[in-house]
Amino acid sequence: MPARSAYLHLAAKSGIVFAALFLVSVLLAAMPSHRTPAVQTQESQQPSASQSHDAQQGMEHGSMPGMEMDDAKANEARAVHDMTRGHMDAHNLHLHMTAMRPQTPEDLARASETAAQLRSGIEKYKDYHVALNEGYKIFLPNLPQPEYHFTNYVNGFFEAFSFDASRPTSLLYKKIPVGYELVGAMYTMPKRATEEQLNARIPLSIAMWHLHTNHCMPPKGQQFRSTDWAKFGLKRSIATQDACDAAGGRFQPVIFGWMVHVYPYEDSLDKIFAMHHHQD
Repeated sequence: MPARSAYLHLAAKSGIVFAALFLVSVLLAAMPSHRTPAVQTQESQQPSASQSHDAQQGMEHGSMPGMEMDDAKANEARAVHDMTRGHMDAHNLHLHMTAMRPQTPEDLARASETAAQLRSGIEKYKDYHVALNEGYKIFLPNLPQPEYHFTNYVNGFFEAFSFDASRPTSLLYKKIPVGYELVGAMYTMPKRATEEQLNARIPLSIAMWHLHTNHCMPPKGQQFRSTDWAKFGLKRSIATQDACDAAGGRFQPVIFGWMVHVYPYEDSLDKIFAMHHHQD
């Protein structure tokens, strides 16, 4: 009996270890990006308008003034830069979007209810300090962006398994002189999710989920400033495995996971579920 008891005890401990490893692997797969970026929460640390302009110009010319970035961070910054407004369209070889389906009354009602739940759930985050205090992290705060993603990686994990319209993966803010203004949110699902699973969350007759695809990263160890960014990155000339291999790059068929933006303060469903925030 003692030997059998010891065996059962060992088996139980092994099961716990394997379960923990499984959960960690699922967590990493579920998150849009499992590396949490550094956060700067002080307004005094935010770049001025002139610094933002200089940084944007530097990005276009292959450098980021005032930022020393390693290979991974530099390429992450370039990927985000390429995903900003004006760089995403249906004809982009680096973007896969779900096809629009015929609308039904049920879809319209479900989408309206989702928007209402989201408005209620994120109301307190109009004060962006509350978001920071509750675990949302600013994604690349020093990179000038039309919209800043404040991401909660725990929410991203849970969104892989269940959907709560009031608990998005990311909050979307635009920079204003006194901080950040809340404009919307982003839901996510793992890249392995099917269109039926996406439709069950947000109707495909109302919104277009998107994946960022065909990403060719520069050769490992290549310095940010010496990289030919006309070739590498999202919405750049290289969009196939063969072309990426020929350039010595590292090809990623899909980066991050499925994403959909929602702007619940807009006045119509087509604006609420638009790819980007509507601006007059």
